[in-house]
Amino acid sequence: MIDKLKNIINNSSNIVFFGGAGVSTESDIPDFRSSKGLYNEKNNLFSSPEEILSHTFFFNHTEEFYKFYREKMIYSKAKPNDAHLSLSKLEKIGRLKAIITQNIDGLHQEAGNNNVLELHGSVHRNYCLQCKTFYPLSYIEESSSLVPHCSKCDGVIKPDVVLYEESLDDTTLYESINSISKADTLIVGGTSLVVYPAAGLIRYFKGKNLILINKASTSYDHMASLIINDSIGKTLKSALSLMDI
Repeated sequence: MIDKLKNIINNSSNIVFFGGAGVSTESDIPDFRSSKGLYNEKNNLFSSPEEILSHTFFFNHTEEFYKFYREKMIYSKAKPNDAHLSLSKLEKIGRLKAIITQNIDGLHQEAGNNNVLELHGSVHRNYCLQCKTFYPLSYIEESSSLVPHCSKCDGVIKPDVVLYEESLDDTTLYESINSISKADTLIVGGTSLVVYPAAGLIRYFKGKNLILINKASTSYDHMASLIINDSIGKTLKSALSLMDI
């Protein structure tokens, strides 16, 4: 399996990586839907995580949103793992042209990747709802109040993440479709491909090799030229170790 993956990478000139929560779990960031994920935690929340992370809840219960967001969604001490570092190497040698991620942690950029399309936004970008001034994550973390406010106009600051009931950014979506449609190899890693519309992007792939690397099976397995049910970080690191890069 690893030899086949290595050979496909060696014979590809336009690789796109599409990643989900399983890429970040190896950096000790919890996912949402697994048996140990955020949605299955036993807690005393008066609302479900899905409801708390919705557009309506943010505006109607901003303090409760931020209590949850600060505790469960921000992992600023997390570091890139073998998956992030391997993808950075693939970009540096010119094989990987784009990363499309459902994650909001910014670890791909920290690892050194430049062309990262963040479908669901990023915790590292935050903006004032009133004057649109942008703020880094550090401003949120260092805020003396639970709900951070703009230093210019005192407006409420919202994380630049896509909440439930909100649409994906049109530009990011278009660039993702364009990247996938031009790729000769699409590597899908760490995602069960059940979250739409993000998962539907796979249908735009017209290239030769669809590679699925995930610990569990997906509904797209029948379309794949290679399936590896293992750790994404371990798999990519092993393949690249055979390439002397």
